[in-house]
Amino acid sequence: MTTTTAPTVRHPLDPDVAGSTKARAVLLLGIVAALTGALVGGAIAGTVALILARSARADIVAAHGYLTGVPAIRRGVRLAWVGIVLAIAAVVVASVIGLLHLAGGGGSQFAPGTD
Repeated sequence: MTTTTAPTVRHPLDPDVAGSTKARAVLLLGIVAALTGALVGGAIAGTVALILARSARADIVAAHGYLTGVPAIRRGVRLAWVGIVLAIAAVVVASVIGLLHLAGGGGSQFAPGTD
């Protein structure tokens, strides 16, 4: 027994399905954040991507299926978090190197022959 489904007919006034430009922007900002994360610039791009992702998700939900781009938002958010973590790690490493540089001054300098 085979079942056939009738093709769904769209109403003529329904809008065409379109990709979300905000989703593309989130993905692009996530890529920039991941690439510049070690240079601390990833924190800025990552933060902007996370803020824009919330708005893009709300737009996609409000469009009731006429906007696509959820996978791009998901990837962009992941890359944004990678960039933010890399920026935090770079700041921590730079702080530790700076503290070690300051601490390694060699101690007190006494004149020769002083006990």
